[in-house]
Amino acid sequence: MIYIVMIASCDKKAERSKEIISSQKTQFPKGQIIDLTHDFSEETIYWVTAKEFEMEVVAKGITDKGYYYAANNFATAEHGGTHIDAPIHFAENTQTVDEIPLSNLIGNAIKIDVSENSIASPDYLISIEDLKNWEEENGEISKGSIILLETGFSKLYPDKLKYLGTKERGEEAVKKLHFPGLAPEAAKWLVENRNIHAIGIDTPSIDYGQSQDFQSHISLLSNNIPAFENLTNLDKLPSKDFQVIALPMKIKGGSGAPLRIIAILN
Repeated sequence: MIYIVMIASCDKKAERSKEIISSQKTQFPKGQIIDLTHDFSEETIYWVTAKEFEMEVVAKGITDKGYYYAANNFATAEHGGTHIDAPIHFAENTQTVDEIPLSNLIGNAIKIDVSENSIASPDYLISIEDLKNWEEENGEISKGSIILLETGFSKLYPDKLKYLGTKERGEEAVKKLHFPGLAPEAAKWLVENRNIHAIGIDTPSIDYGQSQDFQSHISLLSNNIPAFENLTNLDKLPSKDFQVIALPMKIKGGSGAPLRIIAILN
């Protein structure tokens, strides 16, 4: 916590204000840290119509002045690998990446595990019943929660055929995508009945692979609820009682961005 005290003193030559700042140590969650982020590399999985990750080595080695120096250039689409969908991605006049409040990206989180059903059915839709079943065991989803949906699909990453349902790329490949997602009616139920701050999933999209109209995206993002996609290590999390810190690259006007997301266990 920071305290700021302004003390004004008069002087014949000038008037000035002195700022005295005293601070106490900031409280930070203590506990095991779990990285929920896939590495970015040439193996990173992107949407089948998006530009894939490219890295160019600019320098690597001992310079003529005797010190070691390394630097790279990289280029990539906003939406690929572990990333955030900003509300503007599917909803006009909503928040861009740089406009999302940090309070929506940091906070108490829960995990809903549907992996038993989704691994058996790649087109599985996470239902209202799945959400209510979690609540029956753990209590009502708290206001301001960050929800993480575990399908088990991160274990298939980065095998494109198993993770996406196809190795093909381009518009025609979209029809061949197969992976689980949040049912549109479940997304709508969350918006209307639970005041959540954000939602994430360990698949390429919050909508399932065969979606043609992306209604889960539209329901959530229209209400300024950002989505985290291509998460990993959700199997290492409990059902509740942990915090999430999800900080994207702050791209001004961005519809999405690479994301570094961690969980801190209580």
